[in-house]
Amino acid sequence: MGSDVDILVIGAGGCGLAAAIAGHDAGASVAVLEKQERPGGNTSLSTGSVPAAGSRFQREAGIDDDPERMVRDLMGIAKETDDLDLVHRLAGVSAKTVEWLVDEVGARIALVTAYKHIGHSVPRLHAPVSRRGQDLVDDLVSAVERRDIPIAVGNNAVGLIVEDGAAQGAIVETGGTRSEIRAGKTILSVNGFAGNPDLVRRFCPEIAGAEYFGARGSTGEAILWGEAIGADFANMAAYQGYAAVAYPQGSLLSWTTIEKGGFMIGDDARRFGDESLGYSGYARIVLGRRGDTYAVFDQKIFDVAAGEEEFLELWKHAGLKRGETPDEIGQIVGLDGAALADEVAAYNRAAGGEADRFGRRDFGLGPLKGPFYICRVVPGLFHTQGGLKVDGDGRVLRPAGKPVPNLFAGGGAAAGISGRSGALGYASGNGLLSAIALGRLAALAAARELRHPA
Repeated sequence: MGSDVDILVIGAGGCGLAAAIAGHDAGASVAVLEKQERPGGNTSLSTGSVPAAGSRFQREAGIDDDPERMVRDLMGIAKETDDLDLVHRLAGVSAKTVEWLVDEVGARIALVTAYKHIGHSVPRLHAPVSRRGQDLVDDLVSAVERRDIPIAVGNNAVGLIVEDGAAQGAIVETGGTRSEIRAGKTILSVNGFAGNPDLVRRFCPEIAGAEYFGARGSTGEAILWGEAIGADFANMAAYQGYAAVAYPQGSLLSWTTIEKGGFMIGDDARRFGDESLGYSGYARIVLGRRGDTYAVFDQKIFDVAAGEEEFLELWKHAGLKRGETPDEIGQIVGLDGAALADEVAAYNRAAGGEADRFGRRDFGLGPLKGPFYICRVVPGLFHTQGGLKVDGDGRVLRPAGKPVPNLFAGGGAAAGISGRSGALGYASGNGLLSAIALGRLAALAAARELRHPA
């Protein structure tokens, strides 16, 4: 039976959109399915940051970097991974990936030099000026539209068509009616399983129970379909958390506030750990506590974070409270002001050179001094970092290492580069690098196979 399209992309987040563009430009006919009513997925909710080592934008800024250094950085925090080859592969193509985004996609991204962020020893994040992933999505969608690639929103893929062990497309449900779309190659870009509580409990039990703050569509189809066809998986216990989601606003409190020298306290006005673990790794620590949690920082840190639109919106909508003294901000949110003043004094002594009782060593712009800000926060689960095991071109593999014919995966559907388990291995931008790079690589490989079938 013939194909309706050369390449069928399932999911219209960053991975799927990148795959669609790359596949089209390589000469294939492409169609994209998206079960939600608009494209974007988790990419829309991110900061749009893609790490790259050795990009021309780094060279222009005088920053010396290369893929080997990036691998050392990633493995320095991840420690262990089920797929070191994938870490090397994505670091190796990272510079070409961001340059492709700028040159071929028309993405309005630039190197971020104001900070390095978690896991990176040099500035290598490339992001929209706004730090809004939606801006990157808009640019990807515009590139798809310029190429007349159809994106069928509101079309839910409910299963793969598999014949003689090979993927042949997908079964699609639209308005209660099911139909088949047959394809020469199928790329899974459906994101991970963080929005499926049963799968989270099964594979990432340490963060089970945390509120999910990712895209609604991350319900684990790639895992379920992969199990059904005997695919292999990797890094299934790894995830990205976020320790500081502003409550009740639901927006991110920029981790710049902590990285630049702020700290977090419980409702006893006392710190409870080493915040320099990072926004992902510290989420489990916050989740393991009882009671409310707050972030505390000062005016000079506020001024740095004010370069980010989402942070300014949080301030505009009263998500932050301001006071001249620790006592004052404590009383504003109902905490013991005197206890908070004591905690600020202890923290400032550590920032001034005394040993910190939690082992924190990097205090950014500390010691802190008034005016002060405080924000109530909760921990969240953003997305899972494990998934289908793929080769360096996104081909889905079976346990013996043989590819499932015609099936590719990227982004949250595929195993990531954030370590074997937990959240400490998540470096800023890991998810988007896996999404954009693997989407592009998968589409290029699929197009090559279509031109030169085995």
